[in-house]
Amino acid sequence: MKEEKIIIHTDGGARGNPGPAACAFVAESGNKKVGRGYLFLGVSTNNYAEYQGIILALKWVVKEFSTSNPRSSVHINSDSELVVKQLNGLYKVKNQNLKVLNDEIKKIISTHNFKISFNNIPRSQNKFADQLVNEELDNKFPRK
Repeated sequence: MKEEKIIIHTDGGARGNPGPAACAFVAESGNKKVGRGYLFLGVSTNNYAEYQGIILALKWVVKEFSTSNPRSSVHINSDSELVVKQLNGLYKVKNQNLKVLNDEIKKIISTHNFKISFNNIPRSQNKFADQLVNEELDNKFPRK
């Protein structure tokens, strides 16, 4: 079975930090958008929302690809340098709330056969996921 490469852009944001928060992802495979998701999180922080975007994306990957192609490689792109460096083991996770989410991501990864990479990208390369976050926030808390 041929390996499938899935590229996912994730984002999360809070207006006020903490404030109303949302997360989102956009997934591509073979230069085609194959999935997206977004979630309103209530009141939270930017970093919490960034982690939740990755969790939302990983849960989607497990649902959509775990049975169809267990040899998939998943490349998660985020504009959050902190979260990416924590997931890659370059930074310690000191905040207990983020540690719980970091552990949840590691558990998802360890129970599936995906090759996962976490990559930090400039915000300018994360427009679609950022747009979904802002649309979800605008739906729940319109800007004045």
